[in-house]
Amino acid sequence: MESEQLYHRGYCRNSYNSIASASSDEELLDGAGIIMDFHTTEDDNLLDGDAASPGSNYAMSNGGGAASSTTHLLDFLEEPIPGVGTYDDFHTIDWVREKCKDRERHRKINSKKKESAWEFTKSLYDAWSGWLVVTLTGLASGALAGLIDIAADWMNDLKEGVCLSAMWFNHEQCCWTSNETTFAERDKCPQWKSWAELILGQAEGPGSYIMNYFMYIYWALSFALLAVCLVKVFAPYACGSGIPEIKTILSGFIIRGYLGKWTLMIKTITLVLAVASGLSLGKEGPLVHVACCCGNIFSYLFPKYSKNEAKKREVLSAASAAGVSVAFGAPIGGVLFSLEEVSYYFPLKTLWRSFFAALVAAFVLRSINPFGLWGAFFIRANIAWCRRRKSTRFGKYPVLEVILVAAITAVVAFPNPYTRQNTSELIKELFTDCGPLESSQLCQYRSQMNGSTAYTDDPNQPAEPGVYSAMWQLCLALIFKIIMTIFTFGLKVPSGLFIPSMAIGAIAGRIVGIAMEQLAYYHHDWFLFKEWCEVGADCITPGLYAMVGAAACLGGVTRMTVSLVVIVFELTGGLEYIVPLMAAVMTSKWVGDAFGREGIYEAHIRLNGYPFLDAKEEFTHTTLARDVMRPRSSDPPLAVLTQDDLTVEELQGVINETSYNGFPVIVSKESQRLVGFALRRDITIAIENARRKQEGIMLNSRVYFTQHAPTLPADSPRPLKLRSILDMSPFTVTDHTPMEIVVDIFRKLGLRQCLVTHNGNVLGIITKKNILEHLEELKQQTQPLSDGI
Repeated sequence: MESEQLYHRGYCRNSYNSIASASSDEELLDGAGIIMDFHTTEDDNLLDGDAASPGSNYAMSNGGGAASSTTHLLDFLEEPIPGVGTYDDFHTIDWVREKCKDRERHRKINSKKKESAWEFTKSLYDAWSGWLVVTLTGLASGALAGLIDIAADWMNDLKEGVCLSAMWFNHEQCCWTSNETTFAERDKCPQWKSWAELILGQAEGPGSYIMNYFMYIYWALSFALLAVCLVKVFAPYACGSGIPEIKTILSGFIIRGYLGKWTLMIKTITLVLAVASGLSLGKEGPLVHVACCCGNIFSYLFPKYSKNEAKKREVLSAASAAGVSVAFGAPIGGVLFSLEEVSYYFPLKTLWRSFFAALVAAFVLRSINPFGLWGAFFIRANIAWCRRRKSTRFGKYPVLEVILVAAITAVVAFPNPYTRQNTSELIKELFTDCGPLESSQLCQYRSQMNGSTAYTDDPNQPAEPGVYSAMWQLCLALIFKIIMTIFTFGLKVPSGLFIPSMAIGAIAGRIVGIAMEQLAYYHHDWFLFKEWCEVGADCITPGLYAMVGAAACLGGVTRMTVSLVVIVFELTGGLEYIVPLMAAVMTSKWVGDAFGREGIYEAHIRLNGYPFLDAKEEFTHTTLARDVMRPRSSDPPLAVLTQDDLTVEELQGVINETSYNGFPVIVSKESQRLVGFALRRDITIAIENARRKQEGIMLNSRVYFTQHAPTLPADSPRPLKLRSILDMSPFTVTDHTPMEIVVDIFRKLGLRQCLVTHNGNVLGIITKKNILEHLEELKQQTQPLSDGI
């Protein structure tokens, strides 16, 4: 299973000297170590356990000298240790710890800003660094989106022909300067040559059609092959939409390299190739990934964000808003999308910075000027296919799968003009109402005055045969888009879902709209139309049906509501359509929720086994913390550390014999009173750092987590103080705390673990993985009941 590989890849090696030995934090502390005895005893030396007074001295002999000198114990750990407080790959960050670090950093800067002009300048730089990083992110996101749009349009037209006067022009740009075009055939000019004209020397006939067909398939397969090979060889993380992983990362999970430079470069290139190949996918979801890559890269220029994972996620939230903004030209919708769909932690200042980043990105993109039931069905069908891909040999050959899907797509798409053209252009055509300037087949209505075909905005006109022909083509395109989108989303190429879903809804909506329009024309006396459709009134607008269908379809797949309505509103500029859009989106969400409450992104998060707690999911069960905590009765006892009677060798033994990410620190073996919590990674780094920088640290050196050193014999080696890496305020709950409250705490505070106590004694621990496993167990228990109703 990929989820198991995700959690266990490369960090359970039993090698103490390698920091990589740190295990997944989802396997915390449910096993070996010191066997705990839960007899009640009185604690004479509480918490600090300082048997000696603060003035106690430590006797040392230097070299061979017999004289003992009273010295102050060198506490090298009072200085920051490089690496302490960082996280390994595929681990969850500690939100509380990161917020405390940021508050301490802020207090330090404020306390120094009056000391000198330089310190004051540094404080100003720190205060404005948030706006600087989102500005850079918005600029880069808009520029890359414009580049992707221009390149994708050019490569999409390259499948059909080439501009002889300037190869870098697409079809539309090629004919701009031509004086030999007419209004009716404005897409035809002598400068643009189809492949049949270039190779065979003729533009019409069966031979030219076959040649154009062959070249279309050739270019589609070439683009798809190049895209999947680049992803597979250089950046495996560049595949897919990226939104499920972005949501998981924003919830506090670490995926090294997912937002890196290589991923950004390969994702940008292969997104152009994937869209141009004609696969049933969009570029809107991947643009969110691209924007987040920009935000992550720019955050490293500012220590405020590079050294704090929680602060970095504020930048990523703003970046995701910028991604949606450049995808749809909808800054407000981008902010709402970030707030509603992807962000786990969204303070008020992030809201303003997200809006600013979205505005900057949208402005840059426009400056460049680049040319219900379905949801539930799609989610189940796509997840079923992705699960089958993972569990069969077919998933082992991603390149072959991409080539096969691209070949089928190209072969079937070419004969139908509505599947051959770019999906964004198709949506634009379906949204557009018929008028004098429209030459589409969908607008071929017969004038009542002379019986001739006219392109008019008069709604009361009978349809010409061209409209009915277009209806059949749209029906075939609808079936084709539904089937291919199910098999395409999840391929190992950059693939978005927004545009394909909107295209499916827009096709269905336009078909229904034209049918209702003609029904109203021929049967205007029906009660359905009699009260609303007066003679000459524009009561049926097929373009509106397409908009509503697109919004409803995308809402059913993603379960977005407010942000989706705003995105479509900003996309179309139709304020009068807000009410039908809201009704359609909410209806599709309600119908979809009746068959399953997960959206497509949540379903893929669960499929991939990412540790994500959905804030929208309700917990309605009556279990307690003791029912979920580890260890259970059949498990080995909890692994703990005592505060002042372990040696370095014993501590190494606990680390080498276990694979847990951290350990509770207790007063003593006799008393299990909680002192704090120490992370495995921090212990490892601290010991290695002490061996390099501090003399006298040996295997039998005493390790203590208290403020003052314990009383030791004079010939004892130098002790090692690890109090600075001890979390003195780990989050704890009692064993009778309802799991409803525990789950809410994990969601709101972003905890990675929570200790369970009884009368101050440590009983066990609950991690995010334990909660996810518990939720899955409860779901499996309730599923048979709901299936039987």
